[in-house]
Amino acid sequence: MSTHRERRRRLLAELPAGPRPLALADPVHLAYLAGFWVDPISLGSPFGGVLLVEDDGSACLIHENRLPESVEQAQVEERIVVDWYDGQSPGSGPRGLAWLAKAREHLPGGVAVHDTPGGPLAEAIAMTLARHRRRKDAEELALLRRCMAATAAGHAWARQHVRPGMTELDVYAGIVAACQREAGRAVVVYGDFAVSPGPERRGGPATARVIQPGDMVILDFSVVIQGYRSDFTNTLVVGREPTTEQRRLYDLCMSAMAAGEGMVKAGVACQAVYDAVRGVFAEAGVADAFPHHAGHGLGLTHPEAPFLVRRSSETLEADDVITLEPGLYVAGVGGIRIEHNYRVTADGFERLSPHVIALN
Repeated sequence: MSTHRERRRRLLAELPAGPRPLALADPVHLAYLAGFWVDPISLGSPFGGVLLVEDDGSACLIHENRLPESVEQAQVEERIVVDWYDGQSPGSGPRGLAWLAKAREHLPGGVAVHDTPGGPLAEAIAMTLARHRRRKDAEELALLRRCMAATAAGHAWARQHVRPGMTELDVYAGIVAACQREAGRAVVVYGDFAVSPGPERRGGPATARVIQPGDMVILDFSVVIQGYRSDFTNTLVVGREPTTEQRRLYDLCMSAMAAGEGMVKAGVACQAVYDAVRGVFAEAGVADAFPHHAGHGLGLTHPEAPFLVRRSSETLEADDVITLEPGLYVAGVGGIRIEHNYRVTADGFERLSPHVIALN
């Protein structure tokens, strides 16, 4: 049985009995349950399909004919491609409804998409799949490793090429090109590509701001492949050696990351991991300069459970994929954030992100 069909069967086993097929359209659900992913770098990016799941876990996927090649990777027993537009005659109605007529043929009693917010099963489906998605299987880990290899290539390019006089946009363009070369395809690269002078700017998208000698540039970005994504960070001091205070922030963040790593294993409270990270900063008297989470889960969305925060009630599970991302933002010195990605194991973790963390 395919991995995706087994995922569908696990979902059905936890839902109340009812009319079948189950109709699903949420893009995250379709990616997880069928490997159906619409490449966002395409003219089909705002559109999707509907997945019809039977009691035995078999599935029929319905989508229109103008979606990108990425949808061909979907793992289903049946596929119905609706001819919405052939390039020679007008489209047959609004594009977002192209699948509707075919869906009606398969859904007795009318079309009801069961994971539409507000629907009778929407909350149960979303909550169940969010819980299932925490434990990444081998196929998901392979996709995440591809994302991370591409992200690491972007970080390596930055350490070699970022110089004073470049704009943040120049840095972003160079990183995107490096990530795409490593991925061997066009990919989405998003995140923070920002000079951080301190707490007033902890990140953000690239702008036309020109990088000056001594600036701290936070590079916290993700690469998306088939819906899965990485998320790891390095901060560079550009154009000169770090100051004593910049080096101190780096050393504290490295110590905080090590403290967090020392707590990571299945069964540990997420609050305890957060406390370990923040505790390093508290002991050094800089806890107020650490205003965000210590990390979070990662997969088809970003961020996702579990959340490593001060009021967490969650516990780490084996095969969670998480981040640790300590950061400090001090006026007159700058902002720094570092980050690795990990697979949680029964007795610790496997570090997944292969990049170098260093100020220069």
